[in-house]
Amino acid sequence: MNNDLVLIDEPHFIIDMMYARTNNMVGQAVYQDIGFGNKAYLVKAAAEKLFSLIPLLEKHQYKMRICDAYRPPKAHNRLLEIIPIEGFFAKDYQKSNHCHGTAVDVCLTDLEGNNLLYPTEIDAYEKRYQEQVLNGEFGAFHKHLIKARHDYQGAPSEAIQNREFLKELMESHGFESIPHEWWHYNLEGFENYPVIHGQK
Repeated sequence: MNNDLVLIDEPHFIIDMMYARTNNMVGQAVYQDIGFGNKAYLVKAAAEKLFSLIPLLEKHQYKMRICDAYRPPKAHNRLLEIIPIEGFFAKDYQKSNHCHGTAVDVCLTDLEGNNLLYPTEIDAYEKRYQEQVLNGEFGAFHKHLIKARHDYQGAPSEAIQNREFLKELMESHGFESIPHEWWHYNLEGFENYPVIHGQK
């Protein structure tokens, strides 16, 4: 087992780390603030499985947008400070697969980088909910999060089809989905990988 982090730097993948910019649910560019920047790393096994998607991306004329991958524990702690509500971020960085380098948040795009339609944005981000959450108002956003579930059927059929295609694509290449976030995928066997404290 190789715990080294591999940089995802390949033209089929659009690196757009959501916590390296301010249009995210915490409203801050946390990755930039800690000096990590807009870089996507995964452990070697996860990176190899991601790279194995390239022939299918080419076949369907898609690219893949990566909005989160390895997350330094320092960044995770900062995210928790900003939004400490249970269920938003793992309550302990050791429980976050992102801090193990074994999780990735993704969606598919066309060749020009335009996201395909999904039931929500990645992280269920919307400006209005960001403002409410940062003001301590969570009710409306929690209701909105229902749309992020894999079993949510209230979205347009195109969005449902895109979500299901992404799930099939990722699960057929060694990743596991989770029920409540259509964009989040864990490396199979992620529990065997330790937290990675260093950053490149």
